[in-house]
Amino acid sequence: MNDFLTICADVGSVPKGNFGWWSSNGPSGDRPSTLVDYLVSALDDGKPVALGFECPLFLPLHHDEMYLTNGRPGERSRAWSATAGCGALATGLVEVAWVLRETGLRLNSPTQAYLSWDSFVAAGTGLFLWEAFVSGKEKGANHIADAELGARALMNALPNPKAANAVACESEVYSLVGAALLRTGWTTDISVLQQPCLVLRALASG
Repeated sequence: MNDFLTICADVGSVPKGNFGWWSSNGPSGDRPSTLVDYLVSALDDGKPVALGFECPLFLPLHHDEMYLTNGRPGERSRAWSATAGCGALATGLVEVAWVLRETGLRLNSPTQAYLSWDSFVAAGTGLFLWEAFVSGKEKGANHIADAELGARALMNALPNPKAANAVACESEVYSLVGAALLRTGWTTDISVLQQPCLVLRALASG
């Protein structure tokens, strides 16, 4: 399925101007509220949307206590539990939930959210959620540029972004985006708490 919008949000402090979003259709912005406006308009028009957030959206849940804060496979030197990862994770916890809540409250008709790419493609509609990984030399000049790099990571991986998935945990996982979906009323299926999402790593911008 190629006829969908790809949107990515780079989380960060809104008052300090550290939040940015970008859409494959052109628009961008630096406020969560303008992202919600755009999401609601697109989804109410029946446009499928793939929405990524540049923050950890799921964590490994190891059985061995010695590995509880280990980085996820594929994170390399940018582990979720390191300083930058923890900051993005904490900020994303509230910003992801806020965007999902405000979008859900304003939609005129019920819309399905997906963590599974195959389910999203089969439905041909709805909201697909994924994680963007933009760090180090891959980062852009500002937060909107980072969001664009994240979005293009998914766009460049089409038609099969699963083949480009950058993080695959062999352990069980705790899904933070699944928890956000439950908290904001997008689903009542608690199995989403165990479901990872796709992680697409941005390429160096040159």
